[in-house]
Amino acid sequence: MLKYKAILNVLGTLMLLNGLFMASCLPVSWFTGGSDLNAILISAVISANAGLLLWYATRKANKDLGRREGYLIVTLGWIVMGITGCLPFILSGVIPSIPSAIFETISGYTTTGASILNDIEAVPQGILMWRSMTQWIGGMGIIVLTIAILPMFGVGGMEMFMAEAPGPSGSKLHPRITDTAKRLWIIYVMLTGLEVICLKGAGMSWLDAFNHSFTTMSTGGFSTKNASIAAFNSPAIEYIIAIFMMFGGINFSIIYFMMKGIFSKVVSNGEFKTYLSITIATTFVIALIINYDIYPSFEESFRMSFFNVVSVLTTTGFATANYTDWMPFVTVVFILLMFTGGSAGSTAGGVKIVRHIIILKNAYTEFMRLLHPRAIVPVRYNQSAVGQNIVYNVLAFFFLYLLTFVMGVLVISFFGHDLLTCVGASIACLGNIGPGIGGVDPVHNFAFFSEPAQLFLSFLMLLGRLELFTVLMIFMPAFWKKG
Repeated sequence: MLKYKAILNVLGTLMLLNGLFMASCLPVSWFTGGSDLNAILISAVISANAGLLLWYATRKANKDLGRREGYLIVTLGWIVMGITGCLPFILSGVIPSIPSAIFETISGYTTTGASILNDIEAVPQGILMWRSMTQWIGGMGIIVLTIAILPMFGVGGMEMFMAEAPGPSGSKLHPRITDTAKRLWIIYVMLTGLEVICLKGAGMSWLDAFNHSFTTMSTGGFSTKNASIAAFNSPAIEYIIAIFMMFGGINFSIIYFMMKGIFSKVVSNGEFKTYLSITIATTFVIALIINYDIYPSFEESFRMSFFNVVSVLTTTGFATANYTDWMPFVTVVFILLMFTGGSAGSTAGGVKIVRHIIILKNAYTEFMRLLHPRAIVPVRYNQSAVGQNIVYNVLAFFFLYLLTFVMGVLVISFFGHDLLTCVGASIACLGNIGPGIGGVDPVHNFAFFSEPAQLFLSFLMLLGRLELFTVLMIFMPAFWKKG
């Protein structure tokens, strides 16, 4: 029997936290003299008070959460955050359409970065800060944040962490899950603060530095400029953001080991080495291709290639150029990067590199088993045998991911869009990338989609951010059976 009161208690806590985060944007609106002050204040009051009432009404519920409650809380949590988080957009009049406001908000929390705003620079600064903050909250996961805070409310968080943890495994840095979440958030906050200082030193204003640091470390991609990072026309800013995007795409446990000086765990990690290899190799190949024909100097070619490769691989979505204009081969390479994704345990979306490694290693072992039928040839990753259940999970996930992508293309085509746009929108939203190809390439946005299409794309974003199984699980009849 599902513990509905316990579920509502956690959802109330999420709404309360959401309201407090909204309130943190009020100083920005106040000091910039924006017209959005009342909208943000009212939204914060509504979200916080509704959450507080819901939490108080269910405070005595049995909070021993099980796996089913964990899955349901994560899915409903992101939906509730999306609904309450869109209030500032609606009340300020920046996005009067409810489906469009939900699309923009879900794009924020899922760190997708797809936008329906045609003139971002006309949006009040307080709303822009809230827009960026939705990505910063979603980057490490509002559920992980809640795990770090929920103990004071008497709620355990292991089941929620397992449902939220990105990638095929959620390796812990500390035996206590709350301590793991706190360590992750300390790293996250430290890197965000360091980037703010770097960007300010490179010439950004404080507001732009905070906004772009929030959306870089979360691998989200929302910018305060219509032309994204290209608007700053600064090589220093581009290199800084590219480096921090790379940090965002690394498994945070690897960053933790770096900070602790445990480099043996860093250099022996197969996913980390593959991540660096893909980044370096792809950057140099594309830089050599676009050199001279498109950009006169190799430094500029390298910088454009490096920035956009990292942006797509980490599913951040910042842009300094329209890579679909370079040449067809390069466009195909970027599409492959969209299906690759960042590291498991990072803020990046996509399939995740570790899954590709396991799939390739499993294919190799199948060849070995055919050659040596009696031999026991396990799939190995990081010098350890991978359990067959994990291999089956990875294969099932990859098949389901491709199936969902194809279904996304079919549904979007139903709304009358061309094939390239359907492909681009489906992978951009499912992979939480933001820009894609066709009508949603880096110089266009999602404003031309109808409201029903925007709601469907929002659903794709949720599926991708929550790793498919978490969301699709609740649609299975067996999930709701007692026992």
